[in-house]
Amino acid sequence: MSEPDWQSVEKAIAAATGSPFSIQRKTSVGGGCINTAYRLSDGKRDYFVKCNRSALLSMFEAEMAALQEMVDAGAIRVPHPVSTGESGASSWLVLEYIEFGGGTGKSQALAGEQLAKMHRKTADAFGWNLDNTIGSTPQLNDWNKSWINFWREQRLGYQLQLAGHQGSLQRQGEKLLESFHLLIDHAPQPSLLHGDLWGGNIGYDDSGNPVIFDPALYFGDREADIAMTELFGGFGREFYAAYNAAWPLDAGYPIRKKLYNLYHILNHLNLFGSGYLGQAEGMIDSLLAETIA
Repeated sequence: MSEPDWQSVEKAIAAATGSPFSIQRKTSVGGGCINTAYRLSDGKRDYFVKCNRSALLSMFEAEMAALQEMVDAGAIRVPHPVSTGESGASSWLVLEYIEFGGGTGKSQALAGEQLAKMHRKTADAFGWNLDNTIGSTPQLNDWNKSWINFWREQRLGYQLQLAGHQGSLQRQGEKLLESFHLLIDHAPQPSLLHGDLWGGNIGYDDSGNPVIFDPALYFGDREADIAMTELFGGFGREFYAAYNAAWPLDAGYPIRKKLYNLYHILNHLNLFGSGYLGQAEGMIDSLLAETIA
């Protein structure tokens, strides 16, 4: 993956901040499996820059808008977005650089409390004003007043379409899509969600404050965020105790958790291959069993 024209990045940072910026040090850092990433410094200020192909500029534009939405919520720390653009064959996103330290039990509790506060930011419908990505998969966010319809059409239904013909996965998946009204048996409000809240997308700054990043943002059932925190681990009992103290989850969450996490397992199937097929089929069969229990 080619690097951007760094002069263009310097000019964009200067334009966004109102202060000249000249790169004195550029260090390659971990940016996940999708992007390359760098830490830029002029000796006084540091920025984190993600880079990818120019064709993926819209992905960075959506991420910048999502981060700003979360900044505006004023609930939990996120990296402030600075600028995005493209030069030559590359696109890029410039963010505030945050020095991470280690989280404590108190940090985890603060994360739960602050996430509950972010979830209190609501909208009039489910979705968002931009489509974005979950990993590198397109994520559709057309506004919908019905959470059941939104989840059926723009989450599980879409991922099942991407999975193509997978035998029993498709047959059982279609049955599941028809049974949502038996599984989503509460009336959630449209909460501001991170959308991809696994353990790799949260850290703690050098003061122990939680920081969340790499969002796949939309307004949805807050339980979808909490469900994903349980999918791959990384969140301690202090996190869940503080969240539930701030805003207890509704009855029936353990069943809905499986429905919401199925979206991410299907996405992993579509991104990484058949190693996730058995898990997806098992989750669908278990959910269907709940509809006839």
